[in-house]
Amino acid sequence: MFQEFKDFIKTGNVIEFAVAVIMAGAVGNVMNGFVDQLIMPLIGQLIGGIDFSQFKIVLSVAVIENGKEISPENAIKYGAWINSIVNLLIIGFAMFLVVRAYNKYQKKDIKDTEACKLPTQEELLMEIRDLLKNKQS
Repeated sequence: MFQEFKDFIKTGNVIEFAVAVIMAGAVGNVMNGFVDQLIMPLIGQLIGGIDFSQFKIVLSVAVIENGKEISPENAIKYGAWINSIVNLLIIGFAMFLVVRAYNKYQKKDIKDTEACKLPTQEELLMEIRDLLKNKQS
């Protein structure tokens, strides 16, 4: 069983998957920064200087005694949720563009493969047969 697991780990697919997961995490951080630091401030400015990340419904305020927090604020932070939705839409659109470009590339590659398709053995034999027939005539 250990040998099977070792063989499984050695396959290229596992390594490629691990790299993809790590890259996805890094790209996710970049996209979150893009939305939070660039897009949302622009959207907020366009609609009157609103910062969505600060929108919340406070359920209970923080309790502070002698400069020490006894109980933290409890709030529904729907502004952060709005940011997450915008983030999802932007990432979804970016992934759509990547998949669309990949599919176009795949179709082009298939067309090139079909254009370069060699004749089958049967087709070659039929061609030779026809040439021999024409030569004998």
